[in-house]
Amino acid sequence: MASPSHYPLLISHYPLLTFPNSSPMVMAFKPRNYKINVFSSFHGPDVRKTLLSHMREQFKRTGITLFDDQEIERSAIIAPSLIEAIRESRISIVILSKKYASSSWCLDELVEILECKKAGQIVMTIFYGVDPSDIRKQAGEFGIAFNETYAHKTDKKRQKWSKALNDVGNIAGEDFLKWDNEAIMIKKIARDISDKLNATPSKDFDGMVGLTAHLRDMQSLLHLDYKDGAMTVGICGPAGIGKTTIARALYSRLSFSFQLTCFMDNLRGSYHSGLDEYGLKLCLQEQLLSKILNQNDIRISHLGVIKERLRGHKMLIILDDVNNIKQLEALANETTWFGPGSKIIQHGINNTYHVGYPHDHGFEVLAKRIIELCGKLPLGLCVVGSSLRGKKEHKWKDLINSSLISHLM
Repeated sequence: MASPSHYPLLISHYPLLTFPNSSPMVMAFKPRNYKINVFSSFHGPDVRKTLLSHMREQFKRTGITLFDDQEIERSAIIAPSLIEAIRESRISIVILSKKYASSSWCLDELVEILECKKAGQIVMTIFYGVDPSDIRKQAGEFGIAFNETYAHKTDKKRQKWSKALNDVGNIAGEDFLKWDNEAIMIKKIARDISDKLNATPSKDFDGMVGLTAHLRDMQSLLHLDYKDGAMTVGICGPAGIGKTTIARALYSRLSFSFQLTCFMDNLRGSYHSGLDEYGLKLCLQEQLLSKILNQNDIRISHLGVIKERLRGHKMLIILDDVNNIKQLEALANETTWFGPGSKIIQHGINNTYHVGYPHDHGFEVLAKRIIELCGKLPLGLCVVGSSLRGKKEHKWKDLINSSLISHLM
């Protein structure tokens, strides 16, 4: 059993999926239209002319919009325009430096950012010359600055700031002291942000016949409000029934709310006969780590590395087209490998979602009408069916309401 708040999601086609135990809940995913790519929270004297200026240049080259607060007048309370900017940003990146907590402005920003995180905003961290544990505990030089800031504040304000610092200190991020080259670190941050922006939910699957009902049923099984433990859910069904489409649609809908995401497809061909079982697991774990951490050709020496690298992250992993149990054992054998709020797919499942042949949910009526228009002729049905394959519902209706069926036949 995973420790509190540890539950991963993975969607595999063994055809299966993994998710946490909890009371049922169907969630509505309606991502906002964000106006700003990235909002940065920082203590100006520490980073504005160094790290932040270099980040701005790299972000410009990468096409990332970073909110510019230089024209906002600083005061004792956070400006309404700044609160609005935080709420309109897809991602907030908090640069935690030694004097960050010396600014009540920064601390109020942080509280607002973490509130937005609850609503789906992505929050990233950079520990700039400070130990994450000092942030969490308000210790060391960082703690001294914090104590001076809250000295004349209410207990309620101090507790709010202290909790925010503890929470942000637990968000895995880049530790400046562990990088030999600042430029390489900044390039990685820009690449990670680009990947997160590119993973925002799309409308590619809107209107696909019967898909909405499957997604609704899957979301009910996923129990996305659950914060403790883990469970597995399988997607199963005959070839061509739409398991991969459901997995991709779920990935599109859910990925924006996870720190790390990965869609591993075509695993069917990954079982190499030339490798022993241990070698196969190492190979698959290297592929997973390379994809989810966005680093090329990661090499690991033992199977414990995946737990060490991933257990602090909330992640979404989709495993598609799995055809051997060893693949699942390698990639999702224990839910304790993954961080709080993660979702994974496993073998030995507790719950299974069976993708049946389409019937109600908008498909059956349209299909029957097309059968009638084709005169129930098998060849006609093959021709018309191939032209409608993968098309959205309105395309089916357009065809029914036109005279095109007679031309296709």
